[in-house]
Amino acid sequence: MATKRTQPKSKPRVKPAAKSPAKRNAKSVSRRSQSPRKQGEKAAFPKHSLSRSTRIAEAILNQAAGKACTPSEVAKLFGLSNPGGTFAVEVASSLKYGMLERPASGQIQPTALARKILRPQNPNDPVEGYREALLLAPVVSDVYQHYRGENIPDDQFFRNALAEKFGISVDDFSEFKQVFLESLETAQLLTLHGDKSRIIDITSGAPDTAPSERLKKLERVASVGSHDSCFVMQPFAPPLGTYFETIYRPAIEKAGLRAVRADADIFATGKIMDQVWTGINAARVLVAELTSRNPNVYYELGLAHALKKPVVLVSAKEDDVPFDLQHIRVIYYDTTDPFWGAKLIDKVAENILSAITNPEEAIFRSPQ
Repeated sequence: MATKRTQPKSKPRVKPAAKSPAKRNAKSVSRRSQSPRKQGEKAAFPKHSLSRSTRIAEAILNQAAGKACTPSEVAKLFGLSNPGGTFAVEVASSLKYGMLERPASGQIQPTALARKILRPQNPNDPVEGYREALLLAPVVSDVYQHYRGENIPDDQFFRNALAEKFGISVDDFSEFKQVFLESLETAQLLTLHGDKSRIIDITSGAPDTAPSERLKKLERVASVGSHDSCFVMQPFAPPLGTYFETIYRPAIEKAGLRAVRADADIFATGKIMDQVWTGINAARVLVAELTSRNPNVYYELGLAHALKKPVVLVSAKEDDVPFDLQHIRVIYYDTTDPFWGAKLIDKVAENILSAITNPEEAIFRSPQ
């Protein structure tokens, strides 16, 4: 006889607890900065530069003693009757840079960061504050971290990278580039090298074996196998030759790959170039130390490019990078920086994973 099936009692639905606005905003910004925008979705980056983002905070400090105000009250300080439109966009930009905060619903007020910039107590406060603000801004911070220590690419490559990596549409490219460059200049994070603008790396550089948040993000995207290797092309003589153990091996292992160099790992009976050829062929990605224009390094680099292998280029000098390689991302380092080694390890590890995920950035493209 068939048994009668009874429906299980349904459990009462529990409405999830509402998330705080700060957590909602942080998650929203994170998602937008990691994936391309959907059609109709507003870009996450602030629509104003750093210097412009202090305007509202300064007005509140000067005319309202820094106390919390409603947007309508602040708009009146500028002679505006409507707190919406372009004024609302400016408020949003100031919030993204951390110049304003919302102490309560419907109110805004200057933050401690804004006061550090606008009411400095030490000579370095404004620059330090601007740099902190830039690192808070969604997308702007991500693009800075991606290109720190490198030259800003030509528009063609910069536009493609922003679209594919950071969700900046082609239509928004010019606006973002203007905001980005003006903000870098305000924070004193741009330096000219010939006709190129290089982004200064202000990461702390303190020795740290734990992977950074940026490296963790790249690891989640990159697919690295336990047998994947990274072949290092560099001079063998010191001081550059010592970088294999002090810089490149730690960086490569931090990225999860096995470090290989011709004299250290694959030199054996037989022709050395046969061994080099095998090492380059087997490598998932390569690193080339271009400082000093070593002919052996350039020969090996030519082999790697002929094989369409992604190569992370590194140099201490702009002049040591041939003109026809300058469209590829190059990491520049400054040995006068006391933390240059730690910074370079982190940057090389990140660029290795980036080259695996987006090899087109690290593969030689012949002129059209």
